[in-house]
Amino acid sequence: YTPTLALAVLALVLFALLLLFHTFRLYTTRLYAFSILLIFTTLCEIVGYVFRLRSSPPPVGNPYGVINFVVQYFFIVTAPVFLSAAIYTTLTSFIAALSGHNNTTGAKRLSPFGLSKKTILGIFITADVIATIVQVAGAALIGVSQSNRKSPVTANNILLAGLAFQVFAFLVFLILLFIFIRNAGKIMLSTDTAEGGRGTVMRMYTLALVASSLLVYVRTCFRLAETSQGVGGYASSHEAFFGALEFAPIVVAIGLLGWWHPGRLVGRNGLLSAGSVY
Repeated sequence: YTPTLALAVLALVLFALLLLFHTFRLYTTRLYAFSILLIFTTLCEIVGYVFRLRSSPPPVGNPYGVINFVVQYFFIVTAPVFLSAAIYTTLTSFIAALSGHNNTTGAKRLSPFGLSKKTILGIFITADVIATIVQVAGAALIGVSQSNRKSPVTANNILLAGLAFQVFAFLVFLILLFIFIRNAGKIMLSTDTAEGGRGTVMRMYTLALVASSLLVYVRTCFRLAETSQGVGGYASSHEAFFGALEFAPIVVAIGLLGWWHPGRLVGRNGLLSAGSVY
């Protein structure tokens, strides 16, 4: 299909607003790693949708330009990697904050299978990087194959392998996230009584993290299903699927993590930050 102008413009407006929102959150919370990752996410999405705009019908764009397809695909596929990394850092920050800063024993008790912060980040960020490299290589080869009027089957299989690996890796992360929630449940309940309902606030931020994670997973599963149908399949030839299952989940996930920004819990003067008076 030819990308519509309306979706590209809507995406550019929303991601620009989210970029401003997360820049403001960076200034107010000083949670640098998380906020910078979300800022990178929105910047990549903006670049991707600029080139998607360039792929729209004339006179605005040129839907036959291979470079437009490759660049928009690269940035739209790469952007959620930074979002996923932000989600991983949020989990490790919550583990550290709930167990007491610099409390190794408490962190091991809360962390799924006693995994350290470095181990969790290392495993899943590495998995995302590998999956993304494979996906981008597959997408680029698809573009080259189509421009040379050759079969894109091999290239599509490369892309499919990268997506399948990413779906599996994020599923493992979701399992770890739910194990953390189970481990942290008693602490959250006890803080409701001991600290004036603070556990309720903590649960709201945890729910936002879970919802964002599930949205990212839905998006990744859609990409896998779309690619499994092959180039020209039903999902990849109808933009409504892209809008509902690629664009919308990422916008909502970034918005949730902006409104329930973890920096308000573990950032400067956050509810769970070391030395917080709240």
